[in-house]
Amino acid sequence: MKPKVAFFDFAGCEGDQLQIANLEEDLLALLGQVEVVSFREVMKEHSDDYDIAFVEGSCTRLQDEDRLKQIRKNAKIVVAIGSCATIGGINALRNYREIDDAKRIVYGDSANLFDAYTARPIDAIIPVDAYVHGCPIDKDEFLHVVKSLLLGKKPDIPTYPVCVECKKNENICAFERGQFCVGPVTRAGCNSCCINEGTICWGCRGLVDNPNENAQKEVLIKNGLTVDDAIKKFRLYFGWQERRR
Repeated sequence: MKPKVAFFDFAGCEGDQLQIANLEEDLLALLGQVEVVSFREVMKEHSDDYDIAFVEGSCTRLQDEDRLKQIRKNAKIVVAIGSCATIGGINALRNYREIDDAKRIVYGDSANLFDAYTARPIDAIIPVDAYVHGCPIDKDEFLHVVKSLLLGKKPDIPTYPVCVECKKNENICAFERGQFCVGPVTRAGCNSCCINEGTICWGCRGLVDNPNENAQKEVLIKNGLTVDDAIKKFRLYFGWQERRR
């Protein structure tokens, strides 16, 4: 029997689920290997009988915790997809303010009607078995993770920084272009797509395992920048990670 898979969304833009819906011909091959029983973006049917749960979005409310725990109870495997689910993502920008202040800015006089707390990735609430990083996720990496799980293997996700991919792609370093890039300490796997297009790495895949902080400081000093400058740049995606450090 095909493994049953379900997709769930929490606080996020749902762009990662759209990436999956846009797999085109690869989607047909995927559907030949799994049975999708719940996927709000593309179907109205729903079932709580599933083997693998893919979760997009961060946990931002107390009631989210109960829902996540139920998903974990039902699923044999839980996969976090996208920056919000894997590292807290853009939603974690709220973590730099008092939550009541953030609610007031967003909801105004209706702030008391909304339940919200510090934004966090889903592994802050439940155990997670695999991750698909990025904002949005890379479709090929998603397929790699699914294939690995179906074969009973651990997905091979890079543990080196984006700079490695940049050099392979023969990009001119963003620092050499007078820009500030967090690629030296950000997990690779995106094929340095943003730098390839002439912009910078924003850190959407989270910190690389055991980041070389000394090397990053050397780069900063060489370019007349400070650690505080770096921390400010990280804040777009690192609101939860910085909170834990």
